[in-house]
Amino acid sequence: MVSFLSISAPTPFFSVRSLSPPRTPSTPHFKRTVILPVKCLSGPTRNTEPEAAEKPSPPTQSSISTYNLCAGIGSLGFLETGYLTYLKLTNSDAFCPIGGGNCADILNSDYASVFGVPLPLIGMVAYGLVAAIGLQLGRNNLPFGLGETNGRLILLGTTTSMATASAYFLYLLSTKFSGASCLYCLLSATLSFTLFFAILKDFGWQEIQREVGLQLFIAGIVFAALNTSYSTSQPVSTSLTDFNLPYYETKITTKSGPLAISLAKHLHSIGAKMYGAFWCSHCLEQKEMFGEEAAKILDYVECFPDGFMKGDGFMKGTKMAKACADAGLEGFPSWVINGKVLSGEKDFSELAQASGFVLEDFSPS
Repeated sequence: MVSFLSISAPTPFFSVRSLSPPRTPSTPHFKRTVILPVKCLSGPTRNTEPEAAEKPSPPTQSSISTYNLCAGIGSLGFLETGYLTYLKLTNSDAFCPIGGGNCADILNSDYASVFGVPLPLIGMVAYGLVAAIGLQLGRNNLPFGLGETNGRLILLGTTTSMATASAYFLYLLSTKFSGASCLYCLLSATLSFTLFFAILKDFGWQEIQREVGLQLFIAGIVFAALNTSYSTSQPVSTSLTDFNLPYYETKITTKSGPLAISLAKHLHSIGAKMYGAFWCSHCLEQKEMFGEEAAKILDYVECFPDGFMKGDGFMKGTKMAKACADAGLEGFPSWVINGKVLSGEKDFSELAQASGFVLEDFSPS
């Protein structure tokens, strides 16, 4: 049987009576409340400083200058290639530069297209892209959510491809068109290389070292594409290796109006001269504007009366007439009126203004 032992606290030898102050029944009790600001978080706390650091910083002044340069040069290249694209699609001839014959010799060759696409059209797209990206980067407002880093990489890739293509075409110009001169080709190459080196300078040596693999890849793709395009198509003999164009007289089939005859007589009376070449289509169009009768009144100077030839080197063996060389011409056709050289085709109003012929006073007889 189990017994329980009860243990109780010992009774103290003495007891202390606590004296409490007398109660005041009418005195209320006041509680003091302290409000502490508490921030409620649904998740772990985060430092907000990194978020602020992730915001894209505005481009530097040096980069803005580079972007504006790209926009300007890209726009100029877009206009040039747009003009050449128009000529290509309409089968028109470009302005004839002196010493280079008609630019159609090169611009209309089999090398002026890649896989059947006109080369100026490809250049127009490339220049347009550079101009648009450069303009948007300068404003720090790229479309499609692109950041400045991606925009700069697009510029680097585009200008690398353009510089590679330009180097390839300069090689073709020096080998397939030995000695030939193409002002539009050289201008486009100059613009492409200028854009390329401007972007390289903006990137800096350290960044270029990181992106050199991308550049080599793009350059290889461009070179392979161009080489494949021209190796699969058999170019016709447009290299002008042996070129001999005997002189021939152009025929004018249009009739002359009273205004054309009067203006031609006035130009003849003041000693105005028209300079041209028999192979220049723009020269023929200028004569057709006057008509057969008025064209005979004009003082026309043929700059290649002995024909147009190319032997070992473009234009070797062909000499321009001394009168044309002394006139300081820049292209065909050209007018020399009152001591001033006017290049290109001119309409009646331009010729009248330059020669002092008053159209308002003209009255057909």
